[in-house]
Amino acid sequence: MPLWQIALDILGGLLLLAALALAGLIVRRRRLTKSEPTFDMSVRTHPQQGARGWTLGVARYRGDRLEWFRVFSLSLRPKRVFDRQALELHGRRKPDGAEAYALFTGHLVVNARTGPKEVQVALSPDSLTALLAWLESAPPDPYGRA
Repeated sequence: MPLWQIALDILGGLLLLAALALAGLIVRRRRLTKSEPTFDMSVRTHPQQGARGWTLGVARYRGDRLEWFRVFSLSLRPKRVFDRQALELHGRRKPDGAEAYALFTGHLVVNARTGPKEVQVALSPDSLTALLAWLESAPPDPYGRA
C-alpha cells in the first residue's frame, strides 16, 4: 500500500474521532439541559493565578446544590458541587485585562467561599441575580449555623 494511502487513512481516522468527540459533547450538553435549565458559569479555583486558571462550564440547580460541569468534557457527573448552606458570595467586578478574553462576554467575576476554599466564579448579571435569589431563598439551617 502506498504511503499516501496510509497517511490518508490515518487522517480519515483522526477526522472520524474528532467528529465523534464533537457529537459526544453535543449529546452531553443536550442531556444536561433536558431536565433542568442550565446557565454559563466559569470557575477559577486558584484566584492568585491572575488571568489564568479559568475553566468554562455550565451550572444547574439541583435541590440544595449548585452543580458545575466543564464545557469540554464528556462526563455526565459534575466537576464541582456547591452546597447552598456553605456557599458565600462577596464582591463582584468586571474581568480585568486578559480575563475578558478567557471568559464569556458580559460576565462578572464574583469571589465565592465554599467552606474553607476560596474560588471565583464568572457569570452573567442575570445569572448572578438568580444565584443570589437562590441563596437567599434557602430554608433556615436546622442546626442554627446561619
